[in-house]
Amino acid sequence: MKVLLVNGGPHKEGCTYTALKEVEKQLNKQDIETEIFWLGVKPVAGCIGCGSCKNTGKCFVDDKVNEFIEKAKKADGFVFGTPVHFASATGAITSFMDRVFYAGKPVFQNKLGACVVSCRRGGATSTFDQLNKYFTINNMPIVSSQYWNMVHGNIPEEVMQDEEGMQTMRTLGNNMAWLLKCIEQGKKAGIEIPEKEQPIKTNYIGTEQKIINAIKNK
Repeated sequence: MKVLLVNGGPHKEGCTYTALKEVEKQLNKQDIETEIFWLGVKPVAGCIGCGSCKNTGKCFVDDKVNEFIEKAKKADGFVFGTPVHFASATGAITSFMDRVFYAGKPVFQNKLGACVVSCRRGGATSTFDQLNKYFTINNMPIVSSQYWNMVHGNIPEEVMQDEEGMQTMRTLGNNMAWLLKCIEQGKKAGIEIPEKEQPIKTNYIGTEQKIINAIKNK
């Protein structure tokens, strides 16, 4: 079993990395293989909605996104980490996740997902909510902890002084390891992944017009 941890911060070993490392330590203690994937500091293009990935299974921009999707095929769980920029996730990880979850949608379905947020003071909960939405639109069970997955501090040394935050990270790692093992045992027992219905997409503008037409025809 393997978990990919994504560092969406501009600093390779900054505050977000410090939080992810605490999660990683617990996963490793439970014999879960891990890898920390750093986005780096080069600009990450946003999704332009061209739809080419629907035919190829990868983004036409060949960068970190496609590299990650390939790695994700062999992973069983994911932890996406980001610092808080203006009460939201960084532009880099937002663009990254938009494209990753659009181009690589089938790769992530039914696999575990979690996010970790690092902030100096505020904006953590709104960022936490933002990242969780990628999982809940893609049939991914979310791994929780004893508190919202956030740490506070302006530098790594301050993050390590956030005792509750670091404990939250350890609990998150343990919970993810436990759930991975439960899923593995479930598969061995013959429990299948739920069968998916054909997606239904409702166009609200069209629905609104139908209601208007129905009223007019009364």
